[in-house]
Amino acid sequence: MTTRITSADEQARPQTLSRRGLLRAAGIAGVVAPFAAFAPNVLAGSDDHGHSHGEALKGPPKKIVLAWNATAVCLSPVALAQSLGIFAKYNIDLELLNFGAGTEQLLEAIATGKADAGVGMALRWLKPLEQGFDVKVTAGTHGGCMRLLAPVNAGITDVRSLKGKTIAVSDMASPAKNFFAILLKKRGIDPESEVEWRQYPADLLPLAVEKGEAHALAEGDPRTYKFLKDSEGKLFEVATNLSEEYQERVCCVLGIRGSLVRDDKPTAAALTRAVLEAQHLTSNDPEAAAKVFLQYSPNSKVEDLVAMLKDQTHNHSPIGPNLKREIAAYAEELKLISVFKPSTDTAKFADRVYADVLT
Repeated sequence: MTTRITSADEQARPQTLSRRGLLRAAGIAGVVAPFAAFAPNVLAGSDDHGHSHGEALKGPPKKIVLAWNATAVCLSPVALAQSLGIFAKYNIDLELLNFGAGTEQLLEAIATGKADAGVGMALRWLKPLEQGFDVKVTAGTHGGCMRLLAPVNAGITDVRSLKGKTIAVSDMASPAKNFFAILLKKRGIDPESEVEWRQYPADLLPLAVEKGEAHALAEGDPRTYKFLKDSEGKLFEVATNLSEEYQERVCCVLGIRGSLVRDDKPTAAALTRAVLEAQHLTSNDPEAAAKVFLQYSPNSKVEDLVAMLKDQTHNHSPIGPNLKREIAAYAEELKLISVFKPSTDTAKFADRVYADVLT
């Protein structure tokens, strides 16, 4: 298993540890131990979310390139599964591709076979999928990882109190901007005319708030977790993408190249099962996932990574009708903020972009 990085300006990251290397690595040797008794139950039959684990692929190992963002803590289950040999158990020879380009380029890479699959944020993926990229969503992975923060002394108490305020974002089409625009709309505030959005470099969002250029900021973890922690009580969490009616909504999804789903469903199924298994393991032991993920985030502390993983819902990994309902719900909400076309039939859209590979 190898890891390669496509973004030239990113710092080189250590190669993924083998299972033997993992056991030798200082401070990480205890990661595998908690699974010694647990693994037999996880690696066969079905987990306690009802996900069937199935059998390994027949024949020689199947080479699969999985695109991901190696800075996204919420994707640490992928690293955990790789380090524990979960993909290998399904006879998948996994290569992780750290993709630093935009979402459209990522989905194009998957659709055209430069990668076989990817994990990423639903609110990044759905608009390009509406436009016809040949990528099929086969599973949700977890909920959480976006936060709306404001100063404690700004007179902001909830989402409704943002009316007439300015919100700093790193990208005018970011998942955080779209999600909190949806939340504002559903709370009776027009996100275009009654709120101003201003774009800043991601790491400078807190400075924009501190200088009074913005009253709040919306971004994703790990940045927002760090902003909140480093503010030493000056910032507070107004809302997240797990607030209120969104407690049971998925945030990130697994997408697989359409041609692979159609031509080699067993491989698509094996990959999906491995990723779901990784979510299950992370939900049961976030510290294990955090320790493995340190190789991609060497300046982080394990306790911070664990805190972020616990803030997320890695026990919520929908498939089938449940996931299609969540996709359709997002699509309806994206209509509210004029991201999706009003004419889009969201139920048909969900049917088109979701592929059931597990039955």
